[in-house]
Amino acid sequence: MSEKHVMILGIGNILFCDEGTGVRVVEQMQERYDFPDSVSLVDGGVLGLNLLGTMSEADHLIVVDAIRNRGKPGDLYRIEGDAIPDRIRMKNSLHQIDFLESLTMCQALDHVPETVIVGVEPEDIETCTLEMTETTQARIDDIIAMVLAELDRLSIPYKPRPEGNRSDVPRHSL
Repeated sequence: MSEKHVMILGIGNILFCDEGTGVRVVEQMQERYDFPDSVSLVDGGVLGLNLLGTMSEADHLIVVDAIRNRGKPGDLYRIEGDAIPDRIRMKNSLHQIDFLESLTMCQALDHVPETVIVGVEPEDIETCTLEMTETTQARIDDIIAMVLAELDRLSIPYKPRPEGNRSDVPRHSL
C-alpha cells in the first residue's frame, strides 16, 4: 500500500491583514520544519476552484485559514466532517465559498480527501496591509501546533529545522 498523501493548504489573501493567516502559517511551517515527501505544503492563496486538481491528489487535507465564527478575535477552531459546509456558509469571504465548491467538486472526481480545517477568528480582514494584527500574529504558533497535532493523528513524522537552516526554503505555490 502506498503512503498516504497529506496536503497542508494555506488559503487566504495576504493583502488584507488577517485574511492571509493560512498562507502565513504555511510559510512559517515551511521555514521551521522538515516533512517527508508524502506531505506537501501549498500556498493556495485565493485560487478557489483552481485548487480542485491539487486538492483531489490528497488523501488527507489540512486547510489553514482565518475563520469567522462569531467568536472573539484570536479564538482557535478545528472543523471537520459535516460541520465544514455549515461553517463556511456562515463565512466571510469569497475564497471560502470557492474552497467549499472545490471540495464538493472532488466528489465528482470520486476522490474527496479527509478534510480538517484549522484556523483563527480574525480581528481584521478588510484593511489593505501585509501586516497581521497583533492578536492574530500571537496565535500563529498555536495554529502551527494544531496542524502538527493533525499530522501526529495521522502518524506522519516531521522534525524542526535547526535555527540556522531556516531560510531559502522551497515553496509549493500555485
